[in-house]
Amino acid sequence: MGIFQKIALAITIIGALNWGVAGIFRFDVVAQMAGGSAEPLARFIYVVIGISGLINLGILFDYQRDRDDIRMPTPKEV
Repeated sequence: MGIFQKIALAITIIGALNWGVAGIFRFDVVAQMAGGSAEPLARFIYVVIGISGLINLGILFDYQRDRDDIRMPTPKEV
């Protein structure tokens, strides 16, 4: 996993934590920091988190592909 993907994963985790806080406590950390959820800065942060999530979908599918490529030995090979 490259540095770009690690950064995207960290941003996605931070975004997920924000959604968790918003769901449990009805407090949106991003909107509070940016002065409201409709502010351009907040919208930019939401877009960055969304793009990071899309990048992580690629990581998920790479993992699935790599896992499917692992071949179990047949009884004849053991």
